[in-house]
Amino acid sequence: MHPLLKKDRENLQELLSQTQKVAGEYFRQQDTLAPGRFVANIAMETLPEKGIGAMATLDHFAKNFAGQIANSAGPRYFGFVTGGSTPASVAGDWLVSAYDQNACGSNDSIAPQLERQTIHFFKQLFGLDEVYFGSFVTGATISNFTNLALARQWVGLQQGKDFSHDGLTGAEPVTVLSGTPHASIFKSLSMLGVGRKSVIRIATLPEREAVDIAALEKQLIQQAGPVIVVANAGTVNTVDFDDLVAVAKLKKKYNFWLHVDAAFGGFAACSEKYAHLLEGINAADSITIDAHKWLNVPYDAAMQFTRHKGLQLSVFQNSAAYLGDPEQSPDFFHYTPENSRRFRALPSWFSLMAYGKEGYREIVERNCAAAHHFGELLKASEDFVLLAPVRMNVVCFTLKQDDLSAETIRKFLEAVRDDGRVFFTPTQLHGTWAIRAAVSNWLTELADMDLAFEVLEKVSEKLKKAQPA
Repeated sequence: MHPLLKKDRENLQELLSQTQKVAGEYFRQQDTLAPGRFVANIAMETLPEKGIGAMATLDHFAKNFAGQIANSAGPRYFGFVTGGSTPASVAGDWLVSAYDQNACGSNDSIAPQLERQTIHFFKQLFGLDEVYFGSFVTGATISNFTNLALARQWVGLQQGKDFSHDGLTGAEPVTVLSGTPHASIFKSLSMLGVGRKSVIRIATLPEREAVDIAALEKQLIQQAGPVIVVANAGTVNTVDFDDLVAVAKLKKKYNFWLHVDAAFGGFAACSEKYAHLLEGINAADSITIDAHKWLNVPYDAAMQFTRHKGLQLSVFQNSAAYLGDPEQSPDFFHYTPENSRRFRALPSWFSLMAYGKEGYREIVERNCAAAHHFGELLKASEDFVLLAPVRMNVVCFTLKQDDLSAETIRKFLEAVRDDGRVFFTPTQLHGTWAIRAAVSNWLTELADMDLAFEVLEKVSEKLKKAQPA
């Protein structure tokens, strides 16, 4: 054994202890660290011929890089739709790395059993029928990719073709209908060979991101063959929900695969105040929900659900003899894009066990209350304008000025970031350049929203003074 490896093995407990101190220092400062920062590109160094050992490497990282990590897991990071990491999920995630299980689905480890248990918990949390099969994937994009791969296979079978075996050559084009599809839908369709141009955007309701059901039915009438409908349960700009009950009724009349993108909106089910938004979701053929958003577990954790486990097997089944017969060797590497699978279910299992339905109800309702409070502050402001009603946990707003552009918003948000107290990301809504505040973190309180508004006003005033007279 190499001397450095031998030394690190002998001093593993001390190494883990020092690593805990580095992490502990981060958590200790989480209320005050900058949620966003600008970090210049670093010089690319040459790989060392001789290593320095784990302890010295940890020290080097702590001194030179730890201080430049963005506090995206903190209470005032409002970019994208990003949760933090609950204490229980951090404990679970550390053990994932320590145990280093290949959660392939065999009976060689408890890992796949706990994944099934966690999926079962989620079906109860989201109110999904027991018939749904589910598995963990890396994120919402790969969840959408996996589910749309099933939808593509279904379309092929309707045409008498087996796309997973024969490919798309000579097949009729696949058509996808959606009102406000997320960017990951287009990315997934590109990877699947279906193509970004396969999407037909359906009109949405006035001043909404929810699909116009009448317009959707009109398009369905015009379709000659089977299609894929992507419905939204929580859009990223305004958390708007398609009328899933109405879409489910259309499904009884027309031949389409219904995929519901509920990446973070699925967590509406946690609260009696918002659960009605998900009525009709059990008509879906496939569903995407993301755990590293509102569940607040570390990144690399999303779920996909489908009513068509057999179809999923036909798309993702492995043929290598060492991987076994799917009838004998259950699940996962026969049902997802990956063969090698991190034990990514464990942080979710830890967090669900630790806080239960009640804990997540509290997080969802507190985040939504914080977003509504922030919306009221913006509505009363002379510098900002709210672009949509605050439905749940995302606030979409912009500057109250005539010369809005992408560059204007970019410069404003850079100034906000450099203040060091809050972080937002830009967006565009109905052609207007805007700012999004996604409140998804388990630490966020009303006081954080007051501080965020204070920063926005300060930066706005500063930029106005800097303008030439």
